[in-house]
Amino acid sequence: MNNQLKEIVTKAKLNFAILAGILALAVIGKFTNPEFTNTVFVTADQLVSDLYIVFIAITLGAFIPNFKLVALGSIAAFIGIAILIQMGIFTYLTIDYVFSILIVILGFASIANLYRHYREFRF
Repeated sequence: MNNQLKEIVTKAKLNFAILAGILALAVIGKFTNPEFTNTVFVTADQLVSDLYIVFIAITLGAFIPNFKLVALGSIAAFIGIAILIQMGIFTYLTIDYVFSILIVILGFASIANLYRHYREFRF
């Protein structure tokens, strides 16, 4: 592996970890809790058609230089909203819907950030 490719892979290892985590969630979820997993991924598929969520995710991934802040901020927002749902403050939201939003945001932000690193690669 040449030095340029090694540098890109080291820059983008968080992106690969997030994308691998989403894939692992899909595979493991099919065996452990298929109803929840199906609900989450069907909802995430429907959310992709809401282009404003995709544009926000791509903007976060492409233009915020520290991608760790995007990932940790998204996960922290999910945890905060999940706590508020459990407390009964957000009665109109469900955990699967918010988890679907998290998957869409992290997935598209990871891909956009990965592209930012990938476009530096010259063959």
